[in-house]
Amino acid sequence: MARGKAISVKIPTQRVINALETKLAELEANYKTQDENEAKYQKQYEKWQKEIAKWAVAQFGKADNIRTNYRSWNESLNVDFDIKTNGTDFPKEPERNFEQIHRHNYNEQKEEMSNAIRILKMTDEEVISTTTYQAVARYL
Repeated sequence: MARGKAISVKIPTQRVINALETKLAELEANYKTQDENEAKYQKQYEKWQKEIAKWAVAQFGKADNIRTNYRSWNESLNVDFDIKTNGTDFPKEPERNFEQIHRHNYNEQKEEMSNAIRILKMTDEEVISTTTYQAVARYL
């Protein structure tokens, strides 16, 4: 399909309202469980840090490019080194399997979705225009 050509479809208003309400409920649920999910992730990450440190110390004999830096002000020694790997022989770093939503983004999205739902519920039209759909499509 060539760019610049408009698509003209008629979408039932109630279907869009239902989809927005579903996404709003999903947004609220995700935001409420975000702290719990982050705490689980941090525990996994701390466990991984210990595993990767243990692995790196065991591999120190294979290290290249060893660098040290002594800090006399706090009497600590930093040792930095490189280990050549095939990319799979060390513990895998955990990934966040959830989206982090900042409070201001959450508030903005919630307000815009709620406003769109209220406006769509006030209309007598059975279908919405493509222009209206484009305004709310980013939330669906």
